[in-house]
Amino acid sequence: MFWRMLAGLSLVVFLSTPALAQFAPSAPEVESALEIKPAARAKSYMVAAANPLAVDAGTDILKAGGTATDAAIAVQLVLNIVEPQSSGLGGGGFLLHWDQKARQLKSYDGRETAPAAATPERFLKPDGTPRAFGEVVFGGQSVGTPGLLRMLELAHKKHGRLPWAQLFQPALKLADEGFAVSARLHKSLMELGPRNFDTRARAFYFDVAGAPRPVGHRLQSPAFAQTLRAIAEQGADAFYTGPMADAIVAAVADAPNHTGDLTREDLAAYRAKERQPVCIDYRRHKICGMGPPSSGALTVGMTLKILEPFDLGTVPLNARAMHAIVEAQKLAYADRDRYIADSDVVPVPQGLTDPAYLAERRKLIDITKAGPKATAGSPPGTRRKKAGIDATIESAGTSHISIIDRAGNAIALTTTIENAFGARVMAAGFLLNNQLTDFSFRSKDAEGRDIANAIGPGKRPRSSMAPTIIFGPDGRVKAVLGSPGGNRIILYVLKATIAMIDWKMEPQAAAELANFGSRNGPLEIEATMAGPMPALHMKALGHEVIAQRMTSGLHIVMRRADGTLDGGADPRREGVARGE
Repeated sequence: MFWRMLAGLSLVVFLSTPALAQFAPSAPEVESALEIKPAARAKSYMVAAANPLAVDAGTDILKAGGTATDAAIAVQLVLNIVEPQSSGLGGGGFLLHWDQKARQLKSYDGRETAPAAATPERFLKPDGTPRAFGEVVFGGQSVGTPGLLRMLELAHKKHGRLPWAQLFQPALKLADEGFAVSARLHKSLMELGPRNFDTRARAFYFDVAGAPRPVGHRLQSPAFAQTLRAIAEQGADAFYTGPMADAIVAAVADAPNHTGDLTREDLAAYRAKERQPVCIDYRRHKICGMGPPSSGALTVGMTLKILEPFDLGTVPLNARAMHAIVEAQKLAYADRDRYIADSDVVPVPQGLTDPAYLAERRKLIDITKAGPKATAGSPPGTRRKKAGIDATIESAGTSHISIIDRAGNAIALTTTIENAFGARVMAAGFLLNNQLTDFSFRSKDAEGRDIANAIGPGKRPRSSMAPTIIFGPDGRVKAVLGSPGGNRIILYVLKATIAMIDWKMEPQAAAELANFGSRNGPLEIEATMAGPMPALHMKALGHEVIAQRMTSGLHIVMRRADGTLDGGADPRREGVARGE
C-alpha cells in the first residue's frame, strides 16, 4: 500500500496543475481508505454489495430459500440505513434480472420522474443562464418523484418467492436496534457539515453541537422503522399515497434554499416500467444492460463494439490497449451526450450500435496518437435536425448490488439518490433524491437546437447507471457487475468487463485494477492506484492526462465453468462479497 500511495503522489506531481483545472470532474463521493479485500468464493449463491450488514441481510434471505430478487430487496432496504448517502427509498434505480429456468432476461426502470409542474427554465437564472450546480442540489427544487420502491415491488411480484413483509425484517431490526456508524458514513457527514442538511436530517446525523455522529455511534431510526412497517404491511401504496406521501410533499415544499413543486398527484401517478434490455456481442460473450433513460448499456456497448477488432493484449493496462479504449470511449461518449435521454419523450436513434455505423466511427481512431475531442456522429435513425450539444452535469452518489442465487437466477441492481445524501432533505425517516439535477440545465444549445436531456414534466433524467450481466460463450451467466460513480460508471464497468474478458482477471482483481478512461475529455487516471508508468505511456501518445480520485464501487459476482462462484468488492469502499 505504501508503494501505491507513493506512486500516486508521484503521478500527481508529474501532472501539471493547469491540466487538472481544464476538466471539471464528476464530483466523487468522499474517498474511503483503500482496503484490499480477499477474493470471495462460494458453491451455491453469492451477494456483493456496499456494506457488510447489507450483504448479510441478502445472504440470510437466500439461505431462507429466497430468490435473487428477494435478496436484492433486503440488501437495498438495509443500505438505506447504513449507506444513506448513496441510495434509498427516496431515490430510484435500474434492475436487470436473469431467470435461469425460463432463460429470460428482463430489465426494470425505477428512475425518478420530474414533477408535472417542471419546465425547461427550472434551473435557470432570471437572465437565462444556468444556476451553479451546487446551488440547486440542496433543497426541494431538485427532488424528483422517487421510483425505487415501485420498481422493487414490480420485480418482487414477477420474481420473488418469500413474502414481501419478510424481506423487511433485517432492515427493521437495524432501524429499531441501531447500527454502528461506519468510517465512510462519518467522513461523508464531516465533509458536508450540518448546515448542508435540513432540520430533520441535521438532528438525525449530527449532535446538538453540529458534530457528525462518530464512528461506532449506535444510530437508531424509529421514524424509518415506522415507514418500513407501513410498507411491509401495505405494499408500495403506503409510500405513494396517504400520510407518507403527504410527508414527502411537505418536506419538498418546506425545504431550505429552494422549495419544490412535487405533488401527491405526482407520487400517485408514478409507475415503474419493464423495458427491453440492451445486449451486444463482444468476443463470443453477450454483454447486457439497461436501455434509455439509462445511457449505461448503450455507451458500454458502443465502446466494446468499436474496440472488438483491436487486440487489447493479455497484460492489464498495457499502453496499446489503454490508448484504443480511451479513443473508443471518446466516440461513444460523444454520441451518448448528444442522443440518449428518456426514450418515452425523445426519439433515441436505433442505430447507435449498428455495426456499419460503428465501423465508420472506428476509422476515426489513430492507433499511433491521441485524437481530438470527438464529435457526435449521425447514426441510423437520427432525426434530420440533430440534437443539441449537451450541458448535463452528473454527480456520483450511487450504490450497486450483484447477486446470483442457488437456482442460477441473477440480479444486477444499481440504485441512487444522485448526489451524496441526495437533496439532503428528510421525510418519514429517509432522504430524498436530487435527481432532477441529472437533467441538462439548458434546454437548447448555442445554435438553438433542442437538448435531448432537457427537463420536462414527467420526464426521466438520463442516467449513466450500468447494471450489467455478462453471458459466456456457452450462453450461461458468466458475471454480474455494476458500480456507482456518476457518468464515470461507464468507465468503471468497461474497465472491469475488459479486465475479465480480455485480460482473464478474477473479479476481485478486476475491481482493484486502477481506474482510467475518458469521458470525451482528457484521459483521467486514478492517482493513488495506478502509478506513473501508464500516464507516461499515454502522454507519449499525445494524451492530456490528469490524475483524479476515481472512487468506484464495483461489486462483481462471477460464475466459473464448474458452477462455483467468485466475488469481488471494490477496495475503495466498505463493501464485501459473501456466499455459501
